[in-house]
Amino acid sequence: MSAAVKLEDVKVPLGEDYPEIRSSVRKICANYPGAYWRDLEAREAYPAEFVKALTEAGYLAALIPEEYGGAGLPLRAAAVILEEIHASGCNAGACHAQMYIMGTLLRHGNAEQKARYLPGIARGELRLQAFGVTEPTTGTDTTKLKTRAVRDGDHYVIHGQKVWTSRALYSDLMLLLARTMPLEQVKKKTEGLSVFLLDIGACRGKGLEIRPLKAMVNHNSTEVFFDGARVPAENLIGEEGKGFRYLLDGINAERILVSSEAIGDARWFTKTAVAYAKQRIVFDRPIGQNQGIQFPIARAHAETEAADLLLRKAAALFEAGLPCGDDTNMAKMLAADASWHAGEACLQTHGGFGYAREYDVERKWRETRLLQIAPISTNLVLAYIGEHILGMPRSY
Repeated sequence: MSAAVKLEDVKVPLGEDYPEIRSSVRKICANYPGAYWRDLEAREAYPAEFVKALTEAGYLAALIPEEYGGAGLPLRAAAVILEEIHASGCNAGACHAQMYIMGTLLRHGNAEQKARYLPGIARGELRLQAFGVTEPTTGTDTTKLKTRAVRDGDHYVIHGQKVWTSRALYSDLMLLLARTMPLEQVKKKTEGLSVFLLDIGACRGKGLEIRPLKAMVNHNSTEVFFDGARVPAENLIGEEGKGFRYLLDGINAERILVSSEAIGDARWFTKTAVAYAKQRIVFDRPIGQNQGIQFPIARAHAETEAADLLLRKAAALFEAGLPCGDDTNMAKMLAADASWHAGEACLQTHGGFGYAREYDVERKWRETRLLQIAPISTNLVLAYIGEHILGMPRSY
């Protein structure tokens, strides 16, 4: 759609939209039950079979235009795919980045770059799963990142370090944000940052080292070290120094998609809690008859429905080319809260059995807790609301 679309013309879908996609995703996920994910965690392994199944079904190329071999679907369709994956008890963390990282290449790459990489990504021959942004000492203060890219002839030489770069060990390409002009030399702190498409295979052992970073959940996180890695100048995305704007351009899509996973988690928790509460008999009655069990589940369900509506609105605004940052941030926070509250209710409903790995509740509980801090923390969303929506003084 064009940016000329008016707000009153935007339509927000209700009910179970994209039913064919939902049904297909559920069928795929049925082949990967809890035992599959528990085994992966025990081995700290990557869900290669699951990712392969989604790739072959075309779902990881949902947002790539048809001219490059993708499905050319709207963002809402991609959100539905991720929601259903999580509502089925699976986890899309191993592959969801394939959907939104390529957006920077699609929107800001040149014709040659798009023709060279997007068809391979759509076919599953190339994995663009890693996004090198966060650093150990700067965190969310992205403009102060220290990784440097210095031009040397027809290459850029990279020095620095990234952290929480998920899937770098299972990706062929990395989208890398680095400073090409020192912070003290720019007029605005958002200037001087550039985006590169880095060939991981070509750089490993040649100034690029990747180390696994063990964490609470099996998201294949890594630390990445650059010590003279050379990236061809032709792999610069867009203009040098404009990378921060390119980063912001893709943030709304990322948050909408990840928030959809939170909605899926919340639905899995609610469904699982309700089923257990109805069949678990204590003191000669189902525990779901007790308000102490019933009310937290009911409240989480209401929160999920409210968050889902705002998230659908954010996706509709995104597709219409209208400003969607306010709704996206609020929806992300509400979806993360809904999934966490549903997870707490589900774990509490199961009592001691909630801690047993065979029930998968504790695994999903750990996974959904991450959404309180990533891809943006709840406190930063509140700061955004306070400053940008309510007009209060900047808090940081």
